[in-house]
Amino acid sequence: MLKFKVGDKIKVISGKDKDRDGTIEKILPNTAAAVIPGLNEYKKHIKPQSNRKGGIFPIPRPIPFSKLRLICPNCSKASRVGFRFAGKEKVRFCKKCNKEISGKK
Repeated sequence: MLKFKVGDKIKVISGKDKDRDGTIEKILPNTAAAVIPGLNEYKKHIKPQSNRKGGIFPIPRPIPFSKLRLICPNCSKASRVGFRFAGKEKVRFCKKCNKEISGKK
């Protein structure tokens, strides 16, 4: 089970986009990274081809999980995520307010 899910609100804690917020659009579990639109964008130069125009386009690159913190929906603070068992089900919880983070988005 991953600490982050698609649709989670996050805050970047280090790097060029430090202290910026966003919403996870895509998770890359093999590389432990997430793609957040508008954050960690780089320019890509594309040559014109027969079916598209050329130009310089911003492309969001993945950000490693280690540079992200989840913004808790209960306390609205950037915090770490823990796991515990609620019955037979494993759930995520906020380590600041100690409340469960719902998995349904």
